[in-house]
Amino acid sequence: MPQRWVKLPNGNVIDADRIVTISKPESYPKMDEDGNDGIEWSVLIGTGLTRDTQVSVTGSKDEIFAFVGKLIASG
Repeated sequence: MPQRWVKLPNGNVIDADRIVTISKPESYPKMDEDGNDGIEWSVLIGTGLTRDTQVSVTGSKDEIFAFVGKLIASG
């Protein structure tokens, strides 16, 4: 089976064929280095059914929704 690499917002890549779960995207407040308030988004992806095989992907709203869109489109 060929591998389908998808780039994460932080620059790393993951094989989309290994992903078995995707959580609902969630937002939470964050503060940047300069003390400005903002919103960060995250989604939890799992390459297995146990907690130690889950990866938290964080980024801006556009980055997270583009990432989830790539996962859905590559399926």
